[in-house]
Parts: sequence; structure tokens; C-alpha cells
Amino acid sequence: MRVLKEERKAELVVKKSRFIAIARMCTSPAEVKRIVDETRAQYPDATHVVHAAVMGSQFSFSDDHEPKNTAGRPALEVLKGSGITNIIVLIIRYFGGTLLGTGGLVKAYGDSTKLVLDGIETEELVEKSSFSMVIGYDLYERVKLILSAVRADGVSEDFGTEISISGMVPVTEKETLSAQISNLSNGRRTVAFGA
Repeated sequence: MRVLKEERKAELVVKKSRFIAIARMCTSPAEVKRIVDETRAQYPDATHVVHAAVMGSQFSFSDDHEPKNTAGRPALEVLKGSGITNIIVLIIRYFGGTLLGTGGLVKAYGDSTKLVLDGIETEELVEKSSFSMVIGYDLYERVKLILSAVRADGVSEDFGTEISISGMVPVTEKETLSAQISNLSNGRRTVAFGA
């Protein structure tokens, strides 16, 4: 499975109806609701705010008052076929005055989803664990090299009498990080891991 590295927006016009598709990262059903509410507030004059989301084995979609299974379902099917997870696609529709019919709606919402996903940057989904450690200033530069080598990200540093460092590391690199910090400090420093 892959995950998004960027957010993207794309626009499609079908018989004067405007479809604005937005792809964003999303990891839980609670986040789906928050993102949909946020988007409705951003586009208060939109006719419909349709969504489809894939979060691992969980799915969510809404037709938002379009005829049943003509909006959210086609978007969800495109998403499921994309191999991308932890994603939500929102499609904001401004009605152009011409009815598209059920087939036209299915095509428009499916095409909007394809358009926003076309060429979007993704990366392999890697299971990560949080980590934290406290080190002396004498080890700082070498610890930074180790963190780079184990592909740590979201690193935050707090400089006091000692340096507190925390972030995320691929689960497959936990043992390597722990061993290298222990070796570097002659066993005086350890790394704590979370979920």
C-alpha cells in the first residue's frame, strides 16, 4: 500500500457543473468527519460536498444528497483501485443548471477522483514507532548522523542542560537505533520507544 506525500486539488467542468476534487491524508473516521466539516465551511455555497476515504481496511463515503451511489461510491471505487490508503478525496460540486443523469454523475465523480490522483506523489506505507532520548551535547552531531541513517522523521529537539530528541522511526530500524545510541554512549544512553 502507498500513502500520500502531498495534498492536491484538481478541477473538472461537465455541462457547466464545476467539480473541485481535493485529495488529503486521513487516518481515522473521526478525521473524515472533521475534514468534511472543514471543507463545507470553506465552500459554503457549494451544491454538494461528496467524499470517499480509504483508511486501511476501513472505508467511508457519502453522496451528500446526490442520487444514491452516483457520487461517493464511484469515487470510492477509484480510490480502492489506486492502491493508496490513509486518504480522503472530497469533491465539491457547483451545479451548472444542467442535470447530468445517474450515468453522467457516476462518470463525473469518478473522473474527478481520477484527475486529482493522476500523478500524485505517494510513498510506500511504512509502519513507524515514536522514539525519545536524552543525550549530552558531546554526542549531538553523531546522533544526528545516526537518525538520518535510520530514516527518522518528525524529529524535534529541546536544548537544555542536555538535549531531548524525539520523533518517528520505521519499526524495522528500532533495534539499529537503540544499538547505535547504546554503542555511541558506551551504554550510558538509551532510546525509549512508543507506539
